[in-house]
Amino acid sequence: MKKSETSPTVQLQGGVLGTAGIVFFVVAAAAPLLVMAGVAPLALNIAGIGAPGGYILAGLALGVFAIGFTAMSKYIHNAGAFYAYISVGLGPRWGLAAAVLALVSYNALEIGIFGALGYFAQTTMADLVGVDLPWGLWSLLGVGVVWFLGSRSVHLGARFLILLLTAETGILVLLAGAVLFQGGAVGIDVESFAPSNVFSPGLGGVLTLAFAAFIGFEATALYREEAKDPARTVPRATYIAVAFLGLFYAFMVWIIIQAYGPDQALALAASDPAGMHFNAIEQYVGGWASTLMELLIITSILASLLAFHNAITRYVFALSRERVLPRALGKLHPVYKSPYVASAVQSFLAMVVIVVFVIIGADPYLELLLWVNSPGIVGIVVLQVMAAAAVIAFFWKDRRGHSVWRVLIAPASALLMLVYATYLIVDQMELITAAGTAVNVVLVAVTPVSLAVGWLLGSRLERRDPAQFARLGTTDVDAGPSA
Repeated sequence: MKKSETSPTVQLQGGVLGTAGIVFFVVAAAAPLLVMAGVAPLALNIAGIGAPGGYILAGLALGVFAIGFTAMSKYIHNAGAFYAYISVGLGPRWGLAAAVLALVSYNALEIGIFGALGYFAQTTMADLVGVDLPWGLWSLLGVGVVWFLGSRSVHLGARFLILLLTAETGILVLLAGAVLFQGGAVGIDVESFAPSNVFSPGLGGVLTLAFAAFIGFEATALYREEAKDPARTVPRATYIAVAFLGLFYAFMVWIIIQAYGPDQALALAASDPAGMHFNAIEQYVGGWASTLMELLIITSILASLLAFHNAITRYVFALSRERVLPRALGKLHPVYKSPYVASAVQSFLAMVVIVVFVIIGADPYLELLLWVNSPGIVGIVVLQVMAAAAVIAFFWKDRRGHSVWRVLIAPASALLMLVYATYLIVDQMELITAAGTAVNVVLVAVTPVSLAVGWLLGSRLERRDPAQFARLGTTDVDAGPSA
């Protein structure tokens, strides 16, 4: 094989992201403040005071997945993430199927979240400063900000996310500290973590929401080419991201229970879910903190959008470098070494979808956010299932010095748990979409259709160019002269 065939020297700016930078990117994608203020009350309404335990269980399952995922990261030397893992582990045809699903899923997640940005920006700015602009204008403004940051150096994006993520987690920590310092509404207890409360009839529902809340953590592998000492930083960042999200989510859901007391918390989760966190921080900290939290919801969403935008552009870059997509899409900025063409194209796609939803009069929250997001959630969890299977296949005949636990037992356990998570999400899709059966069937169908399209493209490529087909997912940037 000629080195020029895979263009290993065409690579992203290396050595700019440490462990903390990667963690900030993937945690920002999860939007912790939005999850807590917007989704946690629903979890309480479904599972009662045992809801915090659901987030811990989801975190444990994904932590087991990370064991094999990080073991394989040592042998994947490019920014292809799921596409590369699955190509190498299960074969190029499955890899291309995963690539199509990843592109569809991440775009669905990012573009859908622009609906949340428009919705919260419109209502917040109208309430606070009297500026009542249509939600579509706020969403389009967000597209511009994300495009600007996404087309610049990844280091600039990391610094931006550090600022925003520190602020959004800081306001939640402030609430937690105030609640604990003041002893809560009726005293502090840990009944939420009693097995009888965690393993309640609503556990399946809260696990559905919990797995969705972790979406984005697996993107650590996308930043391999830009990481300092990737063999260490990528696995470390993956474990830290999973542990932080699981513990932080569980802690903050528990805090909101303590803020009101179990009975009142469950009553408010049913009657006023949108106001729970804002009213709590106003009571325990002050009105200024509630106002600040409203503003930080917007910046939390913006940080999530940038993180998903970067994930998409790195998938596009990896696929264009291997000639699956047009090479022009993988063109790097001459100064910032960022995939700026992919950034522009993705931003244009987001703009078009937003404009279409505005024209048809769609609801930015119920339809753009919930409906467009939902196929992305299903798709990412299915990709995690495929990645777990790829790890097992990759190490089946040769463990490459790793223990049986790390490369076979842990991935197999994760595979089973993620299959169950997929079943829960599909079975209880109405929790995520707030839609009827017909809409949910269409949204769920996006995943198998995407896989089928990718599979057929792989079959076509195998017939037309067997050599290129065999190389899919195997680009090794460390082998290039610039590595």
